[in-house]
Amino acid sequence: MDRIDELFPGFDASGKEMIRTAYGIAEQSLDGQTRGNGQPFIGHPVGVARIAADEIGLPAECIAAVFLHEAMRFSDEHDPVRFISSRTFPEGGERVSGERAVSFGKDVLTMVDGLNKISTIKPKDTRLEAENYKRLIVSYSKDPRVTVLKLADRLEVMRNLEIFPKLSRERKILESLMLYIPLAHQLGLYNMKSEMEDIYFRFAEPEQYRAITNKLKSTEKDRERLTTQFIEPLKLKLSEAGIVYKLKVRTKTAYSIWRKMQKQKVPFEGVYDVFAIRFIIDCEPDRKTEHDLCWKVFSYVTEEYESDTKRLRDWLSNPKPNGYESLHITVKNREGAYLEVQIRTRRMDEMAESGLASHWSYKGIKHEASLDNWLNSVRYTLEHPGGTAGKYYEDELPEPPSKEIFVFTPSGELRKLPAGATVLDFAFDIHSNLGVKCTGAKVNGKAVSIKERLCTGDVVEIMSGRNQKPSADWLNFVVTSKAKARIRKHLSETEFKNAANGKELLGRRLKNWKLELTDDMLAAFMKKHSYKTLNAFYAAIGDGTLDITDVKDFILEQEPARQPEDPTAQQDKKTYEAGGSRTSDDILVIDAKNVRNLDYRMAKCCNPVFGDDVFGFVSIKDGIKIHRISCPNAARLMDRYPYRIQKVRWSDNPSSGSFQTTLRVIADHEAAVINGIMDVIGTFRASVRSFNVSENDRSGVYDITLKISVPSSLELDKVISQIRALKFVNKVTRQ
Repeated sequence: MDRIDELFPGFDASGKEMIRTAYGIAEQSLDGQTRGNGQPFIGHPVGVARIAADEIGLPAECIAAVFLHEAMRFSDEHDPVRFISSRTFPEGGERVSGERAVSFGKDVLTMVDGLNKISTIKPKDTRLEAENYKRLIVSYSKDPRVTVLKLADRLEVMRNLEIFPKLSRERKILESLMLYIPLAHQLGLYNMKSEMEDIYFRFAEPEQYRAITNKLKSTEKDRERLTTQFIEPLKLKLSEAGIVYKLKVRTKTAYSIWRKMQKQKVPFEGVYDVFAIRFIIDCEPDRKTEHDLCWKVFSYVTEEYESDTKRLRDWLSNPKPNGYESLHITVKNREGAYLEVQIRTRRMDEMAESGLASHWSYKGIKHEASLDNWLNSVRYTLEHPGGTAGKYYEDELPEPPSKEIFVFTPSGELRKLPAGATVLDFAFDIHSNLGVKCTGAKVNGKAVSIKERLCTGDVVEIMSGRNQKPSADWLNFVVTSKAKARIRKHLSETEFKNAANGKELLGRRLKNWKLELTDDMLAAFMKKHSYKTLNAFYAAIGDGTLDITDVKDFILEQEPARQPEDPTAQQDKKTYEAGGSRTSDDILVIDAKNVRNLDYRMAKCCNPVFGDDVFGFVSIKDGIKIHRISCPNAARLMDRYPYRIQKVRWSDNPSSGSFQTTLRVIADHEAAVINGIMDVIGTFRASVRSFNVSENDRSGVYDITLKISVPSSLELDKVISQIRALKFVNKVTRQ
């Protein structure tokens, strides 16, 4: 068995021969090329081709097109026929003739040409808008299979994100979120869409992803038990009615659960449809028969269990615009747990799982007429932007990060900035010297001022002037730490320079006037004219904003006999004492009578606090270790040692114990930030155990790590919330 037989066993002899020839050309052209992890580059087209063949069910022509397109990736040749004709067959070494190149067929060559053109699309060209991306695809290739292959390509990239450098990885995650996931959704490729969403979630929100996936793992046995208990009373009724069915448990993806938690503002436990019990009825694909059987199963379920009629979703009578058909009902079992029940037939389930693709790919059998129908529907979707189905389900699509924007340089480089960033922020992000000289910009070809706020997808070209200088007013509208730090640094340097000139000028004039400016007089003058620092006073003289004769007049007005004493104001220093007591028995271990005598400890890897979602791990030497459910080690412990996982809960009435945890704060380079943080901690029932500040001059921020003792997670949430609300604080995370 050769490699093609091993990779693509489902194709006939002629299909395998076509793929084998294309694979040989790709292997030859990509020889020596590697991916980010050092593996041969040929692994990428193989991965894409297997997704297209095994998961979507595309024919051999599409698989050959994938290999030929990737073979041309590092070539200067753009015409598929000329490129293929310049290659040699791997088995004989003879050159491929023009006739043999054309023998791939017009469809294959058209798809290769379309894939080549689509690969030249830069995110800048689309401004990260899915509709713009669709328009470009349509303009580059009329063959809808090209779009499906491009989605398969992106899915393979997302599955291997770890091999890319950080900046490249972030760009690919954003492109997938803004362009490819909406496209997969509109084409009905729901499995692709869901997988890309989950991968995006894993990289964009790693802590939230860990918490949800770990909770799903820890509650898996509970779901299995609920399913068994649910079907038991219904088995006899369904059997007597002659209904042939398969029971399937569908667990929501981590991303879908997180979206629902955000939208409904509920915790994990508040999401009723974390999993659904699905009846898949086996019957002939006749709509009347299908509907009758679905409603019959529905009646059996609602007779046995209390149903919530408000949550009934009848997509049998009124299918979704994309063809989705099913009955959904939420019921309550005898234990008071809510379960979502979905009722559909085998045909409906195929449609729900694979979308329109299910019409033409089932169990490896290709139905050419159905294939044409599906491709026609894909073509229609591509050529009619903003269709009914797309608008109807916009709320099902991922939302771009609300706290960030993504803009482009004229060359297409992607830059990430906080929401509300201006043209001036962008200029400083490119280079400090460019920010200092920035006079405005062209945003999407239109001239704007330095104060213009940017939006995701904007293409920004900075304009600069040799005579431009930063002013204190700039600090009122920039939002990035780097811009603020650079502006303050430039203003400070200018002030010191002017102050040196002003001090020298005042000294010369006082000598000429034979006058003396005492410390008391200087303090009184600065107070009268609202100069907060000596540097500001001298700088005002240096840059001419303060007339030096005003100083002379002030000295002459003073009476020598009335020299006011310079009051020395002493500032009280706040001291923060580290406090805390040993943790008392605040944890109740349930369902573990045989290990009740074991000691327990808080795991140092995640520092749980009273009120956190936790679980216990029975260690060999240290008794039970208590971990947060979102602990980075939780998934590994649950996978490798499920028999040592112990359910635990906090006691209802906690004692006066305290728990130590670590916070990391990223804040602007402002002295007031540190005092503000200490004031917040002093406001609540919390105490500081250690406080470490490091300064990052390059980005102009403080990186603060503080260990605090708190009595509960509720008190900790208050502290984090108030610190996050402080001016100049950019980010607060719990370590």
